Amino acid sequence: MDYRNILFEVKNKIAFVTINRPDKLNALNNETLSELNSCFDSISTNDEINVVIITGAGEKAFVAGADISELNKLNETTGMTFSGFGQGVFNKIENLNKPVIAAINGFALGGGCELAMACHIRIASEKAKFGQPEVNLGIIPGYGGTQRLSRLINTGRAAELILTGDIIDANEAMRIGLVNKIYKPEELISKAVELAEKISTKGQIAVELSLKAIVNTNNLSETDGLKLEAELFGKCCSTEDFKEGTSAFLEKRKPEFKKK
Repeated sequence: MDYRNILFEVKNKIAFVTINRPDKLNALNNETLSELNSCFDSISTNDEINVVIITGAGEKAFVAGADISELNKLNETTGMTFSGFGQGVFNKIENLNKPVIAAINGFALGGGCELAMACHIRIASEKAKFGQPEVNLGIIPGYGGTQRLSRLINTGRAAELILTGDIIDANEAMRIGLVNKIYKPEELISKAVELAEKISTKGQIAVELSLKAIVNTNNLSETDGLKLEAELFGKCCSTEDFKEGTSAFLEKRKPEFKKK
């Protein structure tokens, strides 16, 4: 499918999704969100994709936020619809059956920070900046920021960032657990690919079911979460990949997983 605001390609089982509005610092307007929604629908059913990398075009921004010209027109009713649509797109990314790596190459503010938080793994350029500055516009984060930030870092720190609208650098983001690793700008994508390739060599049924268990951590009690883990563990034990993985270990060879 052709898109106007994003770039999409698949290489060696890795999907590359690039927000491509560099003249607008990759701001998320409604059209871009709709394209992301469609793109991730197609990714979810594409057996030629094991891992997704999402980034922003240009050197300045991952995604600098929502499109302010669209925000300015909202009222109470349309604002709820606007927020709900963005939440739905980001929920789709978070609940994708394949790992999504955010390669954050610059500003990740507002909706951009929320997009990064919807991804399963976040790596950042040394030049990356993070923040939820919505209070400066008289609104709150609307694409899941109040919920995901509080879960990823402690509630008090999340409240400070959201209530002040402060912007933090990559080092502070890693210190508080918002990103996993920091790289030089020119290394960012190659390191993302390296990570994606490593994940892609693993048993993909196990990867998918691991993601399901991890993502549901916030939705279930510990008891129910452990029950889900046991159920998913049992499912893994019924697969050919499980037999191959354990046999390969015992035979001291590399496994050849077939996603069966």
